Amino acid sequence: MKTSYIVWIVVGLFILILGGCSITKYNGMNEGQKEAQAKWADVQSSYQRRSDLIPNLVATVKGVANFETTTLTQVIQARASASQIKVDPKDLTPEKLQQFQQSQGQLSQALGRLMVVSEQYPQLKANENFRDLQVQLEGTENRIKTSRDAYNNAVKNYNIMVSNFPGNIVARMFHFPEMTMYQAEAGADKAPKVQF
Repeated sequence: MKTSYIVWIVVGLFILILGGCSITKYNGMNEGQKEAQAKWADVQSSYQRRSDLIPNLVATVKGVANFETTTLTQVIQARASASQIKVDPKDLTPEKLQQFQQSQGQLSQALGRLMVVSEQYPQLKANENFRDLQVQLEGTENRIKTSRDAYNNAVKNYNIMVSNFPGNIVARMFHFPEMTMYQAEAGADKAPKVQF
């Protein structure tokens, strides 16, 4: 065989291997991105469940006690504000994620105040519907945390894929940007102060 044929065969094999590697990396990144987007949808679904429970909670509180209207109004307004913010998983920018986190954080704070104030109403605490809703909300908060953790894990795996060599080259070629992780709100590292 001539040397030029051997060179062309080696070059051809190199191109085939490189092409195969690129296709594999592309498919892996695409799969990782879709997985992270699906996990984000799970996060939103968990928050939606919490949002769906709030009207029942407010109605129960109103029906049982002559409750503080400002606390109930804050919960209702925070729910309305949080439910207006929708984030498309395909367009999950850090700014949109932060806006979503802020609105959900405000709702969490309003619910926290409602639960603290409810302690002052023994007839409310004794109400079976209120206790059931409290348990459902606690379960939902656990689901929210689990969903956020799963989302962050999927984003971590995807970001590793698009930032490690040679994936970073394929990521730049096919526009696979790093995704934003769900982060704790500022001040979440400090224990809340509860006063009765």
